[in-house]
Amino acid sequence: MQTRRLGAQGDSLPEVGLGCMGMSSVYTETDDTAAQRVIERAYELGVRHFDTADVYGPDGHNERLLGRAVRRFRDDVFVATKFGQVILEDGSRVIDGSPEYVRAACDASLARLGTDWIDLYTAHRIDPKVPVEETVGAMAGLVGEGKVRHIGLSEAAPASLRRGHATHPVAALQLEYSLWTRFAEEEHLPLCEELGVAFVAYAPMGRGFLSGTIKASGDIRPGDR
Repeated sequence: MQTRRLGAQGDSLPEVGLGCMGMSSVYTETDDTAAQRVIERAYELGVRHFDTADVYGPDGHNERLLGRAVRRFRDDVFVATKFGQVILEDGSRVIDGSPEYVRAACDASLARLGTDWIDLYTAHRIDPKVPVEETVGAMAGLVGEGKVRHIGLSEAAPASLRRGHATHPVAALQLEYSLWTRFAEEEHLPLCEELGVAFVAYAPMGRGFLSGTIKASGDIRPGDR
């Protein structure tokens, strides 16, 4: 598998990673045993970049799942997780990018993943109530403490990426990108090239619609999203 460098001076990784969100939430019913087999098989096939988030599944379910699945080869994989989306008791979500929350969320993710460090720690969304410099500054502090190796931003506007990167080098920008989701080509991709920021595309198969497995409306089952 071909490799790509994460940011200007980051790790060299196989260009195909595995996003684990659907193993705990969102699309359809989940099965932990099958999901763990998928993660282990992906590793056998050469995948090294595994992506999760604290909000994928109840009580950090996806982080716990991924942590268990990669435990025996943790030193040989690149674990990425995200923070910032907080689910309230009524099911609604708020964005929290405050420095206090950044630190608390990181410690919670480390515990769920069962690891001493996170390879890529990403702000899942940019908090409009908090200057991005403060959020990134807190993330940079985690790098200094050795809890995080690289920092990233997800769904960040070009201006937020530029400001965040000026505060501390941002290794990666995560954004949806596929044959039918191309807006990243307008500003985000050129800016990533300018700044030396890696671009991590999520939903590259159009959330399954471009995989060739959905050929008729009957292929979508009740409950699928």
